[in-house]
Amino acid sequence: MKRNKNIPDIPSLIKSFLLEHLVNNQNASPNTVIAYKEVMRLLLIYLQDHHRVRPEKIQLKDLSVKNVLGFLDHLQKERKNSTSTRNTRLATIRSFVNYLLLVNPTWSADLRGILAIPLKKTNKTLLEYLTQDEMKALLEVPDSNTWIGQRDRLLLLLLYNTGARASEISTLKVEDVDLESKSGKVRLFGKGRKERAVLLWKNTIKLLRQWIEKNKYSGNMPLLASNRGTPLSRFVIANRLSVAVTKVPGLKKRKISPHTIRHTTAMHFLQSGIDITTIAMWLGHESVETTQLYVTADLEMKEKALKTLQEPNVKRFRYKPSDSLLAFLENL
Repeated sequence: MKRNKNIPDIPSLIKSFLLEHLVNNQNASPNTVIAYKEVMRLLLIYLQDHHRVRPEKIQLKDLSVKNVLGFLDHLQKERKNSTSTRNTRLATIRSFVNYLLLVNPTWSADLRGILAIPLKKTNKTLLEYLTQDEMKALLEVPDSNTWIGQRDRLLLLLLYNTGARASEISTLKVEDVDLESKSGKVRLFGKGRKERAVLLWKNTIKLLRQWIEKNKYSGNMPLLASNRGTPLSRFVIANRLSVAVTKVPGLKKRKISPHTIRHTTAMHFLQSGIDITTIAMWLGHESVETTQLYVTADLEMKEKALKTLQEPNVKRFRYKPSDSLLAFLENL
């Protein structure tokens, strides 16, 4: 007996959404699929715990606006998620709903309310980034006399040189680095599996050559590996950065993440006079509008610095026009 198409098999559709639609139609990266999977898992657990809906028995009616709003509220109140995280998870649910409507547009009456759920406004904070002196101090922290220290120094330098996301650095293989051409470069694979090439500084090329030759790395071996030979995860990359940060006096109390280094690269390029379009390409931004945030941040920081300066006490004077008509207009 065939299943009625108007009675959707939601469990099967969740699986096909994650395993087929995201990969084949959206060209999503493995990291994106994992992030989407986690949201769907949390939603199913919420429906089970709060509405007694068994995951394998979930129906279209369970994906109501009331239940989705309840889930979003649960994320913030009980799981202590930030507003940004709440919005990101809502975006995942919207993506799944759009997939369901692609499968069968007649389900619109049941689902369109979810697409109307608004994102919450977030407080815009000034982008965190390091000064050139702070970045230099951070790069000098790892002990170059040890294997781990050499790896960590190269890790920090690559983050700064490329402005790459931690996920992009974690997947780097030796074959992704070209040190033979006139200008050394590295291939990065960003969101949506988009590939871009980033040029390397002379010091980065030098350290990479030494690192690869010393460890006899080649081909598809991880460029930056643990002492067990496995690729560094995003968590480990963030942890090694945190270790280095604690050893720089001026940075101890600041929250410095791999994304902070990405912001640092962008801001230093901007302050060096590099145009916004080039920075967008370097960072792998789809839209220049995203990169425009750095211009705004730079202007706000300059304005803040200007306000800290004491305005010089200059004696005011009033211009006295000599012409009678000008005098009339001045005093009108």
